[in-house]
Amino acid sequence: LQLHHGGRYRCGGRVSSGLSQWLEKSPPVTVTVHGIPLSGVSLSAQPPGGQVALGDRLVLSCVVATGTGPLSFSWHRVGLGALLGTGPRLELHHVGDEDSGHYQCRVSDGDSVIESPPLNVTILGERDPRAGADP
Repeated sequence: LQLHHGGRYRCGGRVSSGLSQWLEKSPPVTVTVHGIPLSGVSLSAQPPGGQVALGDRLVLSCVVATGTGPLSFSWHRVGLGALLGTGPRLELHHVGDEDSGHYQCRVSDGDSVIESPPLNVTILGERDPRAGADP
């Protein structure tokens, strides 16, 4: 059932009695379809826990427990205004030191927006910021 299925409906049928026939119609009924509010937005990561080795691939997935579609997704890193991607998955290839931080998914059903709890992404084997500096 979709939101656009709401409206006025009636049924009808042909009735026969002896030699005569006629069409009977029911009184119309109104069907209202209510949307289900968005809730239960969560993130998962591959590799699990959001801990990924320097140079490897990270895949984040956004899951919505309930909500009536169509849904739109956007990805953000906490503290940065840039849009990182759209869709229920975000793939980062060859992660670097600059990719560590807290990631969030925002989901919209056209009427409301809900954010996932942040997921902390840790890059393992980060370069020491003092590396290459003179002693």
